[in-house]
Amino acid sequence: MSKIKIIPFGGVRENGKNMYAVEVDGQIFILDCGLKYPENELMGIDVVIPDWSYLQDHADQIKGVFLTHGHADAIGALPYFLADFKAPVYGSQLTIALAKLAVKENKQVKKFNDFHVVDETKTIKFGNVTIGFFTTTHIIPDTLGIDVQTPEGSIVYTGDFKFDQTAVKGYQTNLARLAEVGTEGVLALLSDSAGAGITGASTRERDIRAYIKDTFENTKGRIVVASVASNIMRIQQIVDAALATDRKIVLSGEDLEQIIETAEGLNLLQIPDDTLISFEEALDLDDDQVVILVTGRMGEPTKSLQQIANGDDPDIQLTSTDLVFVTTTPSYAIETMVQKTKDMLYRAGAEVKFIADDLNPSGQASQNDEQLMLNFMKPKFFIPIQGEYRLLDRHAELAEEVGIPAENIFITAKGDVLSYEDGKFHLGDRVEVGNTMIDGTGVGDIGNIVLRDRRVLSEDGIFVVVATIDRKKKKIVARPQITSRGFVFVKTNRELMNQAADLVEKVVQEDLDQKEFDWGHLKQNVRDKLNRFLFNQTKRHPVILPVIMEINQHPKRKNHTKATKEATKAPVAKKPAKKHHNSRGGRGRGKKRPASEAK
Repeated sequence: MSKIKIIPFGGVRENGKNMYAVEVDGQIFILDCGLKYPENELMGIDVVIPDWSYLQDHADQIKGVFLTHGHADAIGALPYFLADFKAPVYGSQLTIALAKLAVKENKQVKKFNDFHVVDETKTIKFGNVTIGFFTTTHIIPDTLGIDVQTPEGSIVYTGDFKFDQTAVKGYQTNLARLAEVGTEGVLALLSDSAGAGITGASTRERDIRAYIKDTFENTKGRIVVASVASNIMRIQQIVDAALATDRKIVLSGEDLEQIIETAEGLNLLQIPDDTLISFEEALDLDDDQVVILVTGRMGEPTKSLQQIANGDDPDIQLTSTDLVFVTTTPSYAIETMVQKTKDMLYRAGAEVKFIADDLNPSGQASQNDEQLMLNFMKPKFFIPIQGEYRLLDRHAELAEEVGIPAENIFITAKGDVLSYEDGKFHLGDRVEVGNTMIDGTGVGDIGNIVLRDRRVLSEDGIFVVVATIDRKKKKIVARPQITSRGFVFVKTNRELMNQAADLVEKVVQEDLDQKEFDWGHLKQNVRDKLNRFLFNQTKRHPVILPVIMEINQHPKRKNHTKATKEATKAPVAKKPAKKHHNSRGGRGRGKKRPASEAK
């Protein structure tokens, strides 16, 4: 019997950051390598990627990375992964093209070129394991599911999917192939749960296309359309609507231009040459002839919309005749940010329309779709993935409704190890898996302590105390100076500041009077006493930063002046002076020449 392990490194009990490892007889196969956008409490963090510390101890066992599609939640962490592991990468034509774009932008791995294009007709053999693929429907073309064929049965990973009977070529699900995979025998199914809360059917893409066209036809002014850069299907629908209403399109966002260029090169996106124009060319057109397509960094348009609403975008200034048309379905993780953005847009004076208010444009499987996938696969064991716990739990209930026993369903957490022994999966030992946070160029250098300090700074501010001491005389030279930022307004709290200064003076003096002096103990003592005092007075815990300076740190230099004067009085035998080029005397820039010589 083969030894099989399934380990989620992300994508469970959270939105995005999909990454799963399937280990078969010592061979490790990585399924997707994505990132997620930070939630509200992750202050200052740009993105979050999986923690693959466990894999670093088993790097020689990794046979490859297998990608389902080209969205950030599936390929976003790939550049960082390839910086640590030299493993081949497999995916569809478009997925690999987008992965290359992501890798090219990372200096560490921009020369990596071990990419392999696959489709549902191809299989890859690794000893006793064969990797196969099947096409699925999503909002980006060339989406694949992955079939890991083991001696004990297949382990199937769906990736993002939905069923749409009206899907056009390039987006269609191969239902016959799904049935074939299910017939061959599925040991375990890892299925997308992001849409487990959608009770009705997802809106058909042909209906979304008609809705977008109708919106364009009934808008008299300029249209600012917000979309996800990698949502190729939505971009095509916007282009078609612009052509039907005789409008030109302006692209806003470097990522968007690169993705469109890549998709056009693969004939997965059709845009006539004269449809795209620059901002300068748009100035010569009437408002009802212009569409501005807006995306943001890594495709998410929310922050770009906020910049536009605040008037910070140099190219886009909203007016009362503009329509801001949001055609994306934002992640659950940024719901608060989305509502804030909506309010900002209304304040800017423009008309605002969210497609999600009228339709369900999600690219994720609804409850009916999820049960249909379960019936196609008929897995022996089921592992719901990709979604918050409530969505995983609902997906588990849906699986029970189609006949999968509850004991064969596993709702996992990051780092759980599902081991297959004696014909059954069971939860074995956990591996330590956290989050790796990226802030600017720093990867993993932001931890819980830094985040806690950021939260405290944002909530309670900072309290800086500066004191100068004379350690030799064991006294404070000057009264402690206090600066507060984001804590209290100093001018209206002078008594509190004076009391705090008195307390610091007392604490510092007590430490100076001790036989043994320790800088660390002194600063910690100041922090502890001040923290207790300020909390009692204000019920707040600001970040306290004590700055202790010392005078007379160095021993007093001996005065050689008197000895020098006496030495000059004594008669000294004259010796011929030696000439040196660029001679310098003492610590100055050299002896000055006498005035007579200077002439």
